[in-house]
Amino acid sequence: MQSFNNDIGSMGEDIAENYLKQMGYTILQRNFRCKVGEIDIIGRDGNYICFIEVKTRYGSLFGNPCESVTYSKQRKIYKTAEIYIMKKKLFKFNFRFDVIEVILTNYTNTPSIKLIKDAFQI
Repeated sequence: MQSFNNDIGSMGEDIAENYLKQMGYTILQRNFRCKVGEIDIIGRDGNYICFIEVKTRYGSLFGNPCESVTYSKQRKIYKTAEIYIMKKKLFKFNFRFDVIEVILTNYTNTPSIKLIKDAFQI
């Protein structure tokens, strides 16, 4: 089951990355990891550095994917973003936290994609 979830997550991140590029984002990094946590995609949208959490599901039987970005997950993303900012010396930029929902279906080859800009603040 873990391997299946990893495959779905990776597929969702690929879909999200392509979508973000179409929306004019510049992708800076994918899967930034440190001792605190991981950020799926880091991109630039205009004057903003965006830390993007990708949530991929088959359908919404268990709620919207963004609902799984809990407060504790938000704090982890925030702390990981702080480390990225310090490592890359990006102090002069504005930052925000986005979430992308990718819903896959068995019926169509086209996933449903929803970008939530400035999804949360800490």
